[in-house]
Amino acid sequence: MTPSNPQLWQPSAEFNRESNFARYLQWLERERGLYFSGYHDMWEWSSTEIEAFWRSLWDFFEIKASRPYDIVLADRGMPGAKWFPGARLNYTEHVFRNLRDGPAILYASEQQPLDMISWGDLQKQVAAVAASLRAMGVSPGDRVAAYLPNIPHAVIAFLACASLGAIWSSCSPDFGTQGVVERFQQIEPRVLIAVAGYTYGGKFIDRRGEIAAIRDALPTLEHTVVIPHLHAQSDLPKTIAWETLLEIDAPLQFEQVPFDHPLWVLYSSGTTGLPKAIVQGQGGILLEHLKALALQNDLKPGDRFFWFTTTGWMMWNLLVGGLLSGGTLVLYDGNPLFPGNDVLWQLAQDARITRFGASAGFFTTCMKSELRPIDRFDLSSVRIIGSTGSPLPPEAFRWVYDSVKHDVWLAPTSGGTDICTSLVGACPFLPVYEGEMQGPQLGVRAHAFNDEGRIVLDQVGELVITAPMPTMPLYFWNDPTGNRYRESYFAVYPGVWRHGDWVNFRSNGGVVISGRSDSTLNRLGVRIGTSEIYRAIEAIPEISDSLVIGLERPGGSYYMPLFVVLRDGMQLDDVLRNRIAHQIRSSFSPRHVPDQIIQAPAIPRTLNGKKLEVPIKRILLGQQPERVVNPGSLGNPESVDFFVALAQRAQ
Repeated sequence: MTPSNPQLWQPSAEFNRESNFARYLQWLERERGLYFSGYHDMWEWSSTEIEAFWRSLWDFFEIKASRPYDIVLADRGMPGAKWFPGARLNYTEHVFRNLRDGPAILYASEQQPLDMISWGDLQKQVAAVAASLRAMGVSPGDRVAAYLPNIPHAVIAFLACASLGAIWSSCSPDFGTQGVVERFQQIEPRVLIAVAGYTYGGKFIDRRGEIAAIRDALPTLEHTVVIPHLHAQSDLPKTIAWETLLEIDAPLQFEQVPFDHPLWVLYSSGTTGLPKAIVQGQGGILLEHLKALALQNDLKPGDRFFWFTTTGWMMWNLLVGGLLSGGTLVLYDGNPLFPGNDVLWQLAQDARITRFGASAGFFTTCMKSELRPIDRFDLSSVRIIGSTGSPLPPEAFRWVYDSVKHDVWLAPTSGGTDICTSLVGACPFLPVYEGEMQGPQLGVRAHAFNDEGRIVLDQVGELVITAPMPTMPLYFWNDPTGNRYRESYFAVYPGVWRHGDWVNFRSNGGVVISGRSDSTLNRLGVRIGTSEIYRAIEAIPEISDSLVIGLERPGGSYYMPLFVVLRDGMQLDDVLRNRIAHQIRSSFSPRHVPDQIIQAPAIPRTLNGKKLEVPIKRILLGQQPERVVNPGSLGNPESVDFFVALAQRAQ
């Protein structure tokens, strides 16, 4: 057995006894006659006897269905597993089983002091928006697109859509027009809900021009709803003011839809072309988010659940899932480091947050600035700290326990947009060891495969899933044959999901993710594909080719260089560098402006013309070129020499 890293936290007997997990274990003993020697024994059962496990969750969480299911799992095959056929239910109905006094949503922004929406007011506003959408002609299966920041309006609109059986899809307003259009054009929405502007880092960003451009590019749009901002009112022609939607007084109705009826469309990062439009179902998300939040993260009614996210990251969708367990959502819109890096810790104190989550990059930034929230804020309410988006380095583990809270449950997780949940992460019955996630999640048959496709322990391999999960995509939008879906996850290991992460499952139970095995860029918890960067900058006349690489470095830092090949006679001066940075910032995301722009003589490409992203990334991380590049597969093998020399100089 591999020795463990230093132990940083151990759940107390009282913690175990009062956890939702303990209640579930007692239920399994009483109702199913099942007994387990520990968490990993239980994981083995949950990930092999998957029909029995997911049936138990249905019963334990008392899923409400107007029609019962015929069978738990009609087919175990991947892709194509069909869960709970016959059942009819509604996601939003399960949210409002939790009606009670007190706040459903607490929210703040750079300009908005902490405020709240009660459960009763949330239900009333969701009912009004649902009735308004119904009056616009929105019916089950119709798409509603949202161009919104992380504000209560987004939660209200999503719940209204789900209550109707409509399909939700959102992008954050820090995405430029091109990135939004490439996503929404695929799904042909009938309604667009957008914000007139937002504030970030103390600056107001007007989005009325972008709304007009997005609307012009979506011919299927019938209605555009605009939410005003302090500095930008909804004065666009042929639009509907958000306040108008709230004028209808109507009871909240719940359209009963099949278990696999689409709930929302999420988007991949677009590494190999247009972002994949990933469709996930109402029932699968309902069950998985109850499991992930109530069991794995011990979220209980009245807990105050915060995650710093945008509406363009799947963590927003998971955050909203906290309502299913009766949790109070805490939303924040703005720069998490403005006007200082303590703004979210101030929010944790003021909102009495119990579940605090952010990207690994946020925690490492706080650590590097030597911030000590423990000395400045009352964080006694915080019981668990979550981290995801990239691996949390061991020194950040130590910083949390030294500088944030000595007895907190630190629970880094790793999962993805593709399944909208965690594959490995929080386990309330297990200790926390420095630099390790606690273990695989229940119902997730996760392993590490070596190059031969064999399960390995205590060595880095490809993260794979060998049994189906209810939140695996139902399909990709506009992929009628399923070819793109199969090629995305099942081309390397037929019948086995390849996730795209490097993982080490340690024989002592811990899990270490060491980065992406593909070329997705992942900075500050926001993922974007390399092809999106290329589309933005290769339209610049001076540039003939380009290559962008994201490097996860030791200590948790992230370095993103952009290599450009210029047309004959062109020079990479400060003017051109600034134009490149502006193009990326305005077209897609300010978070993905490269750290350095470097002129290269040529970009390595395969014989069929594909850029050599992953091998170049490995070379820049210090791996030997002969181990990661086959010159016979390249159309221009001499082009690799430049990157090899660059890596050698950096050592």
